[in-house]
Amino acid sequence: MGRSERLLIAWAVLIFVGCGDGGRGATTAGVVDIGGGRMMYRECRGIGTPIVVLVSGKGNRADIWSARLDPTKPSPTVFRAVGEFTRVCAYDRPLTTGTADEPSRSDPVPEPVTAADGAADLHALLVAADEAGPYVVVGHSYGGLISRLYASTYPADASGLVLVDALSEGLYDGLTPEQRAVFETLNFVPERVDNVRSFAQVRAAPAVPPMPVIVLTADKRPITAQDIAEGKFPPIVTEDFADALWTAQWAAQDSLASLFPDGEHITNTNSGHYIQLEQPRLVIDSIRAVVDSVRTANPLLR
Repeated sequence: MGRSERLLIAWAVLIFVGCGDGGRGATTAGVVDIGGGRMMYRECRGIGTPIVVLVSGKGNRADIWSARLDPTKPSPTVFRAVGEFTRVCAYDRPLTTGTADEPSRSDPVPEPVTAADGAADLHALLVAADEAGPYVVVGHSYGGLISRLYASTYPADASGLVLVDALSEGLYDGLTPEQRAVFETLNFVPERVDNVRSFAQVRAAPAVPPMPVIVLTADKRPITAQDIAEGKFPPIVTEDFADALWTAQWAAQDSLASLFPDGEHITNTNSGHYIQLEQPRLVIDSIRAVVDSVRTANPLLR
């Protein structure tokens, strides 16, 4: 959780790209007018229902779902692979940055933002883009808060969830006020988020209705003693803080999974925070499992 979410990794005009595979991989990308004088960027690929909606973590644009840890080595990416078995959409939230620090292709908004802002924007975007539900919503990190709040706020539209090392409201329960302040400092930019208000919004929301859910939890520390010794983090990051953050994250992930007693909690991920980059096949397979469950429950979806 502590690594900058700009890790590893221009404004756009409306583009329609056919990928030459009989329409199966046809991609639609560009900005959409969501009302209120605002434009948001989205890109979608493939055909089929339910539509998978990829919600990036704090500070990350849509392209995080198309990135590779090592661009020189062939490996699947979540966006392209999911587009082979159903329609998939990713989007830029305002204030996020690309894998090479490019600015968000969506119009800026006042900061700080909250998870409720994110859920409302996502709903407005999907309606404006005429991408009809139901949706399997996949949320990484802070995107997990948005995904859960979206499912709670628009229960008729959400049919499944995949939470990828998702930030949860239980994280701060395991941190002292001083440690919370360090966490806030590390995650200040890009995309300033009011975590406290976001946690309160999720706690106050109705429970997510019954649906297929998979929770993926990273099992590698985000901050190691070696990282600290090598000066990869500012001096406010100590081993005590790293230990406390790791303990709090595991407890928060267990609490998160307990909210979905019929869901699946996968903790043997062999990955750090960016599971979609380190273990893309695991994320792809988890999405496919939830999509298949949704289709089994509603044979009209294909």
